[in-house]
Amino acid sequence: MRPRRGRDLKGRYLSFSEREEIALASARRESTRCMARRLGRSPSTVSRELRRNADRRCDGYRATTAHALAYERASRPKPAKLAINEALRAKVEEDLHRRYSPEQIAERLRLEFPDDPQMRVSTETIYQSLYVQSRGSAPGA
Repeated sequence: MRPRRGRDLKGRYLSFSEREEIALASARRESTRCMARRLGRSPSTVSRELRRNADRRCDGYRATTAHALAYERASRPKPAKLAINEALRAKVEEDLHRRYSPEQIAERLRLEFPDDPQMRVSTETIYQSLYVQSRGSAPGA
């Protein structure tokens, strides 16, 4: 899988110029709804942007910092969940050895760990662990 770092951040992603507009409006203490209306975006998009990408060190929102943070989060490939969560991987491997299907495993995890979202995995992720070994999440790898 090719990394998406160089991809164009147009369409559903905020552009750098939109982030600059948010930074200026934020400095003027404009409301989120006012910023969103001017940008033609949903107020929740602007609110989420301010919450996720505010620069905690300078106690404000900076477009350059925000754009860099968003760029890093959008990078691909991300580490596979089964590769980084050892407890989850062990549980999935155990259930695979018991010959449970990925659908059964995903449902059992939901029932056994109802309050722990880290112990949930999609059936697609389990299938990938069986067939895509280059990411290091294959059982027994």
